[in-house]
Amino acid sequence: MEPTDRAFLADLCLQRAGLQVDPEKAYLIDSRIAPVARREGFASPRDFVDALRADPDGRMSWALVEALSQSETDFFRDRRVFVHLVDEVLPALAAAHGGQPVRVWSAACGAGQEIYSLAMMLADAPGTPTATELYASDLSERALEKAQAGLYSQFEIQRGLPARTLVRHFEKQGDSFVLSPRIRQMIRWRRVNLLDDLSRLGQFDLILCRHLLPQLAPGAQALVLAQLQRSLAPGGRLVLGLRDPTGDLVAVDPAFGVYAAPSEAARSAA
Repeated sequence: MEPTDRAFLADLCLQRAGLQVDPEKAYLIDSRIAPVARREGFASPRDFVDALRADPDGRMSWALVEALSQSETDFFRDRRVFVHLVDEVLPALAAAHGGQPVRVWSAACGAGQEIYSLAMMLADAPGTPTATELYASDLSERALEKAQAGLYSQFEIQRGLPARTLVRHFEKQGDSFVLSPRIRQMIRWRRVNLLDDLSRLGQFDLILCRHLLPQLAPGAQALVLAQLQRSLAPGGRLVLGLRDPTGDLVAVDPAFGVYAAPSEAARSAA
């Protein structure tokens, strides 16, 4: 591809998803676009780019965003965060709710490892489990399809999944492993662009959006943070990656990436 093609692709990713792509990284862009072009039936990446120029708002623009995003997720990524959520944060939110279910949303869930990790920990928690409603969303339809299927390769399973959890919740299926229907049915899935109006989703007591923000352009980072803050219910908590930008969020448990909206902190101080 020509430099002008890569600049066009980077600009389209920015417009569609706030994704920050460096057009100077020729090898990265070319290597990720080539398999997408083949999958979509184009003779070359250049033909794929030409089709995008002709219809920049069509379905293939999302295939582009998916290819150039870095949406790797592991099971129990930074496990101590999950332990803290299950042992401390969720019980506190449940107590504040007077027994009503705590609404939890994994935004930008990728292939589902994050929300499934939380679901498995809740299922395995001793005593009376915290009543939760678990939701997950992603911009990528392909990622959501994989997440809902709950089917993972040996390589994906080895990235963070304890052996006891594998035995308890997965079954071997050929060269892969499939998650039990009981865990899969705990999650409600939806395709969501975090740059869009999120009010239709309602509010959540706990939102996880870890390791996404560094991939976004500064303006998109600020917009997504504002959107997520508005999606927090009173007393709610937002969980970010430990190196993610935090904007004007107020740290609650910064060692675990747990934050509150500024308005909530002000209300608590009053």
